[in-house]
Amino acid sequence: MKPVLVTGATGFVGWHVARTLLNRGDMVRVLARDPKRVRELDGAEIARGDLRDSDSLKRAVAGCAVVYHVAADYRLWTREPREMFRSNVDGTRALLDAARAAGVERVVYTSTVGCIGIPESAIGDEDTPVSIAEMNGPYKKSKFLAEQIAREKTDLPVVIVNPTAPVGDHDFKPTPTGRIVVDFLRGKMPGFVDTGLNVVDVRDVAEGHLLACERGRAGERYILGSENLTLEEIFRKLAEIAGRPAPKIRVPYPLAYAYGAVSTAWASVTGREPLAPLDAVRMSRKRMWVRHDKAARDLGYSPGPAQAALKRAVEWFRANGYC
Repeated sequence: MKPVLVTGATGFVGWHVARTLLNRGDMVRVLARDPKRVRELDGAEIARGDLRDSDSLKRAVAGCAVVYHVAADYRLWTREPREMFRSNVDGTRALLDAARAAGVERVVYTSTVGCIGIPESAIGDEDTPVSIAEMNGPYKKSKFLAEQIAREKTDLPVVIVNPTAPVGDHDFKPTPTGRIVVDFLRGKMPGFVDTGLNVVDVRDVAEGHLLACERGRAGERYILGSENLTLEEIFRKLAEIAGRPAPKIRVPYPLAYAYGAVSTAWASVTGREPLAPLDAVRMSRKRMWVRHDKAARDLGYSPGPAQAALKRAVEWFRANGYC
């Protein structure tokens, strides 16, 4: 049996992809800058490396049959955007080149729902037109460029998946979506903006990766999502689960934008992450609602409702001292 390489296994989605593969009995190798950050993945082989170090990528892919490239620099604010592009764009190109040279049979590349076009007052899908001009901030821009590299890699069978807003357990960092849950549990969410997310159980996202590897068509992309919910609806669900009151104040977009601008400007002085990154506020202007019909039809992807995943997220964050 040849090993399967997973990048990003120290993060949220990558951990669940690696865990799902291990549970299935696969031989799993994980790429990690710091082996000490690989947690609760007993049985996985650790390949020390970095997306910005092409030689380490060549060593990591050697002998692998499949690569799940989940790793990304996922931040909505950074003082050094160039480093984000080095990891997300240059790192993706280097990994795919290494995989091709090593004779890897299949690559699943993890993009993001942020690269999906969203029509005004409508729901987006894989065919909705979109351009880099619509990408707010270095994270979305870098992921858009990385996805283009993956789509144009005709000399290597690459399948692309676009997860929406995953929630659940083992959100170590946590991710921006997980931060919403944590801040709610800490009572740091006095209000909300009128926006919407497509919320999905991270375990369904991990299973969707495996389905994409087995059934997906090279060069195609598949949205891995579940429920379209307003932020207000998400807080209502969290309130029911956690036994805390949901925020009732709807913050007008201009006020949120002004606060984000001030918060981000101050962060550039202090070097500390802003409470409300301006790029996040800009993203909230549009409801990121999509459909996953293509994944359901082509892959057999069948996600469950968001409620159970939100409950598991609340329980895990509480049990692990996040709030």
